Amino acid sequence: MPVTIPPKVKVDVKGSKIFVEGPKGKLSLDVPRRTTLKVDGNTIVVSRDGEDAEARAMHGLSRSLINNMVIGVSDGYVKKLEINGVGFKASVQGKVVNLSLGYSHPVNYPIPDQIKVTVDENTKVTIEGPDKQVVGLVASEIRAYYPPEPYKGKGVKYSDEKIIRKEGKTVQ
Repeated sequence: MPVTIPPKVKVDVKGSKIFVEGPKGKLSLDVPRRTTLKVDGNTIVVSRDGEDAEARAMHGLSRSLINNMVIGVSDGYVKKLEINGVGFKASVQGKVVNLSLGYSHPVNYPIPDQIKVTVDENTKVTIEGPDKQVVGLVASEIRAYYPPEPYKGKGVKYSDEKIIRKEGKTVQ
């Protein structure tokens, strides 16, 4: 299944390396072994050099990674986090996200290159960038500082995540 290249996106293949450039940024990838790339007009065709399980797996992997790169540089990826809890808040100061999560010290998370973090209402964190893996990694690392707990629902959660609440102890 070929990957279609939208307008405003430039693709360059040099040996076993692919470079994708668009309005949201630049990405590059070393193509996994046993796969080859060919650019035909506005499509990228990924082919494999065999029919065994490893070749088919690498073919699907490289096609998916290239498709994610093309979508990332044209549209970008977004992850949203919500912070719940009394006194819990976040702010962006330069290239650092400052989180107050009930600890005795503030938690500072450095923002990687090509990633944009914005905070609304002190509790809604939006992470944007062209690389799907890095956006997900930043979101999961920020969430890992205080994952949501099931009794009061305090913590950092994804905006579409449902927290299953537990009932507390009952006195007899």
